[in-house]
Amino acid sequence: MKTSEYLWSLAGAKEKRALPILSFPATQRMGVHVRELVESASLQAEAMATVARETPTAACVSLMDLSVEAQAFGATACFSDNEVPTITGKCVETQEDAEALRVPEVGAGRTGLCVEAIRLAKQLVTDRPVLAGAIGPYSLAGRLCDVTEIMYLCYDEPETVHLVLEKATTFITNYCLAFRAAGADGVVIAEPLAGVLSPEMSEEFSCRYVKRIVDAVQTDSFAVFYHNCGNTVPGMLQQLHAIGAAAYHFGNSVDMRDILNRAPKDMLCMGNIDPAGQFAAGTPESIRDRTLALLGACGAEKNFLLSSGCDIPPHAKWENIRAFFDAIDAFNAQTV
Repeated sequence: MKTSEYLWSLAGAKEKRALPILSFPATQRMGVHVRELVESASLQAEAMATVARETPTAACVSLMDLSVEAQAFGATACFSDNEVPTITGKCVETQEDAEALRVPEVGAGRTGLCVEAIRLAKQLVTDRPVLAGAIGPYSLAGRLCDVTEIMYLCYDEPETVHLVLEKATTFITNYCLAFRAAGADGVVIAEPLAGVLSPEMSEEFSCRYVKRIVDAVQTDSFAVFYHNCGNTVPGMLQQLHAIGAAAYHFGNSVDMRDILNRAPKDMLCMGNIDPAGQFAAGTPESIRDRTLALLGACGAEKNFLLSSGCDIPPHAKWENIRAFFDAIDAFNAQTV
């Protein structure tokens, strides 16, 4: 089945399924540190297989490590045993820096091992789609320019930002094509930094570039999932819909019912159980209640697919992850 058709079949089915952004908590089951995971293709593939073995998730998702692409451009990544890597410092301060910025080849830094992880995961996970992960262009540009400074540059030196965005878009496109060649069934493009922009600025500095990536890489068998966990999302749905992604993934800072009320019926919307507040800090009882409430509010919609609101943290409790899926079973038992 084509990936996009598969997603719509899940959303439209009477028996509900979920596709949380779940990968890093596999470290707990594997007995490895986060740092080991992000530096090993084989461990990343094993993590996806572990999630597939231990949960009924509708697809396996690779790591949402938003430091990978910036590190390939030359940014400094900070690693720790138990936290997802972060970027420190900046590569671009001036237009001259932007002009000198070199677009790396896919394979630079850790990008090669991430592509290899997908190839290996496709051998281990054969009963559901395997999805790669990539950062969005504005979020990558923010890590190269500094996530705060780029906001000032958008107003004061927009030509510098656009130059960085051009290079970021070229690289992300090539990266997604490499994932597709490795066998991935789709890619989650995470563009969280665009979630603080106004609709107009999002169109200028993010959406038009994401659309170019989607147009270049998406096929019937390779779906692009657009992720934005910002609170300005409700005001930019028109711009987001024009991107043409196969599915749109939203964070817990927005009301999913409100999103569905505003979104076109042909826009597949995913979300949005709080990854930090529920999967990590909640209890089995609280995540059950929240999951049942969200399914009760949105489950009847044919363009809604249950998920986490963002990437589930490495320290999330497995008892809460199981409670999430148990709540779906309980909902199905009541309604099917």
